[in-house]
Amino acid sequence: MSTPELERVADASPPTRPNSPRSWRPLILRLHFYAGILVAPFILIATISGGLYAVAPTIEQLVYRDYLHVDATGPAVPVAQQIRVAQAERPDLTVAAVRPAAEAGDTTRVLFTDPSLGESERLAVFVDPATATSVGELAVYGSSSALPLRTWISELHRHLHLGEPGRIYSELAASWLWVIALGGLYLWVERYRRNRDKARLLTFDRKSKGRNRSLNWHGVAGIWIAVGLVFLSATGLTWSTYAGENVTELRSALSWTTPAVSKTIGSSDAASTDHSGHGGHSMDMSDDASMTDDNVGRIDSVLETARANGIGGAVEASIPASSDTAFVVAETRQPWVMSNNSISIDGSTGAVVDTVFFSDWPLAAKLSAWGIQLHMGTLFGVANQLALLALAGALVSIIVRGYMMWWKRRPTRATGLTSGRPPRRGGIRRISPISVAVLAVVAVAVGWFVPLLGLSLVTFLGVDAVLGRARNDVIRIAFLSSGIPGDHARG
Repeated sequence: MSTPELERVADASPPTRPNSPRSWRPLILRLHFYAGILVAPFILIATISGGLYAVAPTIEQLVYRDYLHVDATGPAVPVAQQIRVAQAERPDLTVAAVRPAAEAGDTTRVLFTDPSLGESERLAVFVDPATATSVGELAVYGSSSALPLRTWISELHRHLHLGEPGRIYSELAASWLWVIALGGLYLWVERYRRNRDKARLLTFDRKSKGRNRSLNWHGVAGIWIAVGLVFLSATGLTWSTYAGENVTELRSALSWTTPAVSKTIGSSDAASTDHSGHGGHSMDMSDDASMTDDNVGRIDSVLETARANGIGGAVEASIPASSDTAFVVAETRQPWVMSNNSISIDGSTGAVVDTVFFSDWPLAAKLSAWGIQLHMGTLFGVANQLALLALAGALVSIIVRGYMMWWKRRPTRATGLTSGRPPRRGGIRRISPISVAVLAVVAVAVGWFVPLLGLSLVTFLGVDAVLGRARNDVIRIAFLSSGIPGDHARG
């Protein structure tokens, strides 16, 4: 083999010096490189769809304005009357809940159980509260009562409209996002520490050119949004299939779950509660009458009782279909509303069955609720949505710059490589044996809790080991055939 050919082979996998000082940088650099190259496409798709979903609540208000808003022409008629109007529109369905208009100019949303819709979907009939006329109907999804456009974007973000198998992509992206973000943060800070006289940490060097310009943008933008990326990864995993199940089990074991009001009416507990009689209503109920129909007539008094007990504003009130089930009035998640209280009420007596105030939630449940709203762009309204959109834009630019660096790092001479070389192998030998043991334990624990991260990491390591062994064999054969002593061939 000729000398130029040997140089090309050697360049493909530079050897690691055995006496190099201890450092985590080579190992993290190689992991960051491979994870970025192989997982970035999944993260890119999730980022673009997530950016769309972040602004979906505002888009929803514009697209469906005729359903959500009316010209305020006078005081609202009783909510029961509004529900009757919706029932006349859909007599084939059973009414399940109502979201009364919270402000003048808003419509009331009457929710029906519809077997023809998908899981977590209900049919909403929108009613003008002042004129008691229907303005249309749409399918809504989930506890946020998302309208069709936001639901479509949500499903694109969650599983690319491929159903349960498609959720693998989003979980893989969320699983690796925090690893890539923290690895990049370490590398950029380490680079600044080693070259403090030349490198910049938080500001972009406008004089840089070529690959250094891409590297500078990649690092500076990455360090500014690292916390946001870790947050999106952590909250995104709570919705995932495999890691999400582990998160749910952990929260249950630590009593971090969100408390819910009791809906079961006891024979004596509800009547003897200290809240009994709030709102000044007492009602008789005939067992022979239709429970749902009777309870529609009681909705206004139930809402009044809820307001008397501090549950008001934008609420959703469930309408029970059996005599042993209470109404549940729960405050819905709204921008700049940091707490969501709920109450259950015996519709026949007006007695309060149970209350759950946000202030009594476990801290972890509060943080989870805020985190979900922040991730969805609903906690702080338009400001929240614009921040998430900016975060998505920055992440897209980082991914693009990363691929640009990968391409520009490729050798310029004819080496047979069509893209950038990976960082040198052997990084595991640059850390202490104790660190290796600790790393192995942490990797196994994280891999168990976040299964797709663990499986993909094992796959990366396995492929890397096989390719590395094959490459070393090629280099050894090349050196031996050139007459170079064996000790050099082992380098």
